[in-house]
Amino acid sequence: MSVRAKKHLGQHFLTDESIAQKIADILSEKGYQNVLEIGPGMGVMTKYLLQKEYTTHVVEIDDESVEYLQAHYLHLGPRIYNTDFLKVDLNHLFKGEQYAIVGNFPYNISTQIVFKTIDNRALIPEFGGMFQKEVAARICASPGSKTYGITSVLTQAYYDTEYLFTVPPTVFNPPPKVDSGVMIMKRKESLTLPVSDKLFKNVVKTAFNQRRKMLRSSLKGLNLSDELRATELFSKRPEQISVEGFIELTRCIENDGISSK
Repeated sequence: MSVRAKKHLGQHFLTDESIAQKIADILSEKGYQNVLEIGPGMGVMTKYLLQKEYTTHVVEIDDESVEYLQAHYLHLGPRIYNTDFLKVDLNHLFKGEQYAIVGNFPYNISTQIVFKTIDNRALIPEFGGMFQKEVAARICASPGSKTYGITSVLTQAYYDTEYLFTVPPTVFNPPPKVDSGVMIMKRKESLTLPVSDKLFKNVVKTAFNQRRKMLRSSLKGLNLSDELRATELFSKRPEQISVEGFIELTRCIENDGISSK
């Protein structure tokens, strides 16, 4: 029995055992007892996760894959969740305990998975796995690069990120049309920023929506004072601003709002 890959679910099954084991090994196994694998498919990576000291749980939306896992991994049975990860209430999954997330993530929802992880960062000290290479590179990008953008800043504000290695299309069935990339995110000690989360996200998204413009132009819709917009920081473009720079930028905007009232 094998599972048919379904295009509408973004399924590309990894067939290389050595790469599956390599991805399973990226987690540090520190600070948590449970690991949640997203999209295990036929369990090529699951078997290596089950060899670890932590307890492995899997979430799989595909009924056919769930049937395969139930037939081939009998002891995993009660820890197989046949549902959509994006609809799972992560606060109740492990009763408030810390856990890690790993997976060969479906390309079509991979960025949404990352943002859901960020929203639940108080519970998730580590997150890692395989993405479309472009997405993994974007998450880990540094200021000044063409791939540095909204996803880079919003992720790196809360997690330290590292691009680990590239995976070719030939080790998948069916093979995707692009390379894949494996990366790891490790939560920073501080769960909160010294500024409003909501305003921080708004500033980052607004700035990068017009990434070729200077901040004094792209952020003019935030009703900033002329005095603030005249500062040196506002003469830069968003890709020139580090994560810390965006936090400082948000702080200045918060203070500007207070002082201009």
